[in-house]
Amino acid sequence: RKYSVVGLDPVSEMRTVPASIVLPSYHRNGIPPPRLPSVDIKSKDEIGRLREAGHITGGILDKVMDLVQVGITTDELDRYAHDLIVQHAAYPAPLNYRGYPKSICTSVNNVLCHGIPNSRELQDGDIISIDVSIFYKGVFGDCCSTRVVGEGDSTAHKLAKVTRDRTLAAIETCKPGTRLSSVGNTISKYAKEAGLSICKEFIGHGIGSYFHGLPEVYHYANSHGPTLRPGMVFTIEPILMEGRDTMAILADGWTAVSADSKRAAQFEHTILITDSEPEILSPHR
Repeated sequence: RKYSVVGLDPVSEMRTVPASIVLPSYHRNGIPPPRLPSVDIKSKDEIGRLREAGHITGGILDKVMDLVQVGITTDELDRYAHDLIVQHAAYPAPLNYRGYPKSICTSVNNVLCHGIPNSRELQDGDIISIDVSIFYKGVFGDCCSTRVVGEGDSTAHKLAKVTRDRTLAAIETCKPGTRLSSVGNTISKYAKEAGLSICKEFIGHGIGSYFHGLPEVYHYANSHGPTLRPGMVFTIEPILMEGRDTMAILADGWTAVSADSKRAAQFEHTILITDSEPEILSPHR
């Protein structure tokens, strides 16, 4: 094995935000509001704010990714991201969401998602997925990317590239009148050809004034979901795995890992359904 299997390491104190930041409803008790009972169509004003939030989120993700190097801790990445987010007068959306203790998610090697930033230093050959999300002007932005730390091996680079490419291919199918299931069917076809598995436990989601809502976006072959209509906004965020598609949650209640300790990669965009081509609201590399 050319990489280290990641477990749990010490986590620093939860960071604070300035009093000037507009806070989401869950910031104090960690409990988000109930989700809407159906898929909502966004207004022009909401779309404008979601576009602004998404562009900020994608820009921050790129800056955090640029800081990834051998020897840096994921806690240092979290601190850097936290500071960038509040500098944009935004709130780091994961912070105290259902009790999550940090401002971003950093998932390394065998961690599928929801890795909590901690004291572990990144090592040459690691593969890291970083998920950045914010609350800004009453709406949420959300995106994720994966990169290899240092040189890495060919499998790690393939995993990151295929995950990114297949996410973008799935986004291209999202046109009005198309079934949402085109997302999972597209990703599934190409993942199978690449010899990779798809994590079925974590899905994309509607987003707006709420962090997670309808529609539920499955990344594997399926026949579920509504017909797409202009004004829908949701995330596409597949996790591809080099081993089996089975997983476990570690003792912190958040960190999702592959059951066989093999690596995973995730890529995510928030997209808007328009009258023609889908619009990526969270542009990043």
